[in-house]
Amino acid sequence: MKTSRQNAEHYIWGDQCDGWHLLKAQDLSIIYERMPAHTAEERHYHEESQQFFFVLEGTATIEIAGEVHELHQHEGIHVAPHIPHQMFNKSDSDIQFLVISEPTTRGDRFPA
Repeated sequence: MKTSRQNAEHYIWGDQCDGWHLLKAQDLSIIYERMPAHTAEERHYHEESQQFFFVLEGTATIEIAGEVHELHQHEGIHVAPHIPHQMFNKSDSDIQFLVISEPTTRGDRFPA
């Protein structure tokens, strides 16, 4: 079965940010996310999960272990387990990106 934002499970997180579960398995998670202008997620880390963030539209800012990275359209970055990180949208436009997690982050998110 084909998957898209139109038929994926949707949820709202943070300050009116959207997520769509494109793949929701225990060993692999792929989420399409949208963050409105000037929003941020809570700084956190994962004990087991590694993640790859890939920007589809806009410019995202991500802080990883104290180092700030700006990701433009079609750029991505890996975050290893145990590494504190936080995604920001410091721009005036929405950003859209994929978050690929292996294994899933369900039950594996801790404040940093």
